[in-house]
Amino acid sequence: MHCMSGHSNFVSCVCIIPPSDLYPRGLIATGGNDHNICIFTVDNTAPLYVLKGHKNTVCSLSSGKFGTLLSGSWDTTAKVWLNDRCMMTLQGHTAAIWAVKILPEQGLMLTGSADKTIKLWKAGRCERTFTGHEDCVRGLAILSEVEFLSCANDASVRRWQISGECLQVYYGHTNYIYSISVFPRSKDFVTTGEDRSLRIWKQGECAQTIRLPAQSVWCCCVLDNGDIVVGASDGIIRVFTESLERTASAEEIQAFENELAQASIDPKTGDLGDINADDLPGREHLKDPGTRDGQTRLIKDNGKVEAYQWSVSEGRWIKIGDVVGSSGATQQTSGKVLFEGKEYDYVFTIDVNENGPSYKLPYNITDDPWLTAYNFLQKNDLNPMFLDQVAKFIMDNTKGQTLLSTSNQFSDPFTGAGRYVPGSSSGSSTIPGADPFTGAGRYVPGSASNAVTPGGGVDPYTGMGAYQSAAAKAENIYFPKKDAVTFDQANPTQILGKLKELNGSAAEEHKLTEDDLIILEKLLSATCNTSAETPTAQQLQTLWRAVNWPEDIVFPALDILRLSVRHPTVNENFCSEKEHVPFIILLLKFLNPKGKQANQLLALRALCNCFVSHAGQKLMMEQRDEIMTQAIETKSGNKNIHIALATLTLNYAVCLHKVNNVEGKAQCLSVISTVMEVVQDLEAVFRLLVALGTLISDDTNAVQLAKSLGVDSQIKKYASVSEPAKVKECCRFVLNLL
Repeated sequence: MHCMSGHSNFVSCVCIIPPSDLYPRGLIATGGNDHNICIFTVDNTAPLYVLKGHKNTVCSLSSGKFGTLLSGSWDTTAKVWLNDRCMMTLQGHTAAIWAVKILPEQGLMLTGSADKTIKLWKAGRCERTFTGHEDCVRGLAILSEVEFLSCANDASVRRWQISGECLQVYYGHTNYIYSISVFPRSKDFVTTGEDRSLRIWKQGECAQTIRLPAQSVWCCCVLDNGDIVVGASDGIIRVFTESLERTASAEEIQAFENELAQASIDPKTGDLGDINADDLPGREHLKDPGTRDGQTRLIKDNGKVEAYQWSVSEGRWIKIGDVVGSSGATQQTSGKVLFEGKEYDYVFTIDVNENGPSYKLPYNITDDPWLTAYNFLQKNDLNPMFLDQVAKFIMDNTKGQTLLSTSNQFSDPFTGAGRYVPGSSSGSSTIPGADPFTGAGRYVPGSASNAVTPGGGVDPYTGMGAYQSAAAKAENIYFPKKDAVTFDQANPTQILGKLKELNGSAAEEHKLTEDDLIILEKLLSATCNTSAETPTAQQLQTLWRAVNWPEDIVFPALDILRLSVRHPTVNENFCSEKEHVPFIILLLKFLNPKGKQANQLLALRALCNCFVSHAGQKLMMEQRDEIMTQAIETKSGNKNIHIALATLTLNYAVCLHKVNNVEGKAQCLSVISTVMEVVQDLEAVFRLLVALGTLISDDTNAVQLAKSLGVDSQIKKYASVSEPAKVKECCRFVLNLL
């Protein structure tokens, strides 16, 4: 046995990471008040590495397959780690995350919070929120792939289906329940809490209550052999067993009973019900046997109130303590106040001025009053001149109580022949200019994508050229993709025709002059390579006015933007440091899932086309998190939107393959996993497969993360698709990596 150290403050949670090829004995993960997670090998006292990223105490950990680790923190976030890297951050709770669990089904995770809710996450996105608990959720335990348990400060245990239904509520504890653990290969479980007890639940009933000589029983764990380990506030770990071979000696059991008999029980905790000492019977009351295991009985003996518990196995009453004055167990009796899921010695209400709002100021006597006052003013955006006043208020109202401590502060919709239809065809395997969905001769912006040919004159993106499936048998021509895929097809005459038509019906403040329309015609000519002219500032200013038209008429202008942004001059103009903010805000606005699908489609295609130049790539990468978060909201759109969304993801994969941004790859893998569930068009599937292959090529971490998200099981069905052959072949190459 040896002592491991690596944290600068208290350790709040411990977790075992299962054995792997690299670490055949497994690893130990610990979360601390210093905001860090330390990873230890079994035989070393110093950490193998330290995971940094949380901004407050790490209070819960859970390990999954392929080396994944899930952490929960007081900073209201959970993080997914793979080896020594943070892969994604789960944001959505409004208070501390006290409990986390990785479900057996790949990619599913649970978080329980002081905001009284539990959230189910899939591939990094919140899929469902479970409500029902009336106080902070403290513990989670997995029953099966579809069921789990939760315990909370409301003294209840709930059994849930991952579909969202609460199946059962269990009552038995009389105070906060801190921890829950399930028996192996069973639905029976154990719980511990603030009522000095370990409770064993069988077939939905509390079958046994074991009292401990400590007020707070912080944690419990059921071992593979069925033994129960508990840790309590007296600093002692105790193991309980049903096995006669492992039962402690008679002396040890007697010592435990003596310790229990000498314990003090606070009557105000409610653990034993309402007590009126004058009405209690004497010792003779213990001659009558109990009616159930764990039943408690109070007697009065020589002026003292004693508590006894019935043991069915031994057929006798066992003394569990003397009922005396307060031991400080609950909020009411100890002065500990719960605020935003954390306990404090004090929570003051501060009125800065008579007519203004009140503010809550939580404080522990281990905190520095000046630092607490400063953080309070910063958090609530109050004038720093109040610093002295607030600090003095704290000191006056805590009667100067302080403790020396190193703890940190707690801190288209359009149809009809000859009409303009934005993006009504994916053109995934059609001859350019032909539109099998709406009829030849109609204008379909961006219906083909002129991807760079991966090799041998074959273009798997558009199906152009004599594509032979045999070409892929010997060599992977699909990924890693090296260049961005763009939406290039256009009919400038029809775009301008639609623009002029809609301009005629536009409100006066939006109407473009004849000169403006000529300017946009020249811009379109310059950017579609039909003239050698360079786009001018005047042309770009006119385009900017047009793309700010109302949502119902803006789509032809958006289409001009989509085509124009491929030109280096236009790309530099809109994506430069100076101009990029309004440009990104504009495009993100059109990605609103409640907006028009034509606008969503063209905004996604414009974002894809931004990747053609360095300035655009730089901007797309800088704004990746926001763009991808908003883009995924369009996943319920039509197949053309799906193709554009898949292409955007693919273009990000191309960039990320070059720079190896781990969090970026994790986000893209999450998007791929999410979109794969809703997409049906095989061109969109193909592009997602190429994106996936590009992301995981030459990166074992990304391979492991993709496996942990269950992406391999999502894509397997595409390995047997007959047409187009590129889908099947690409899928098989990806599966070979996984």
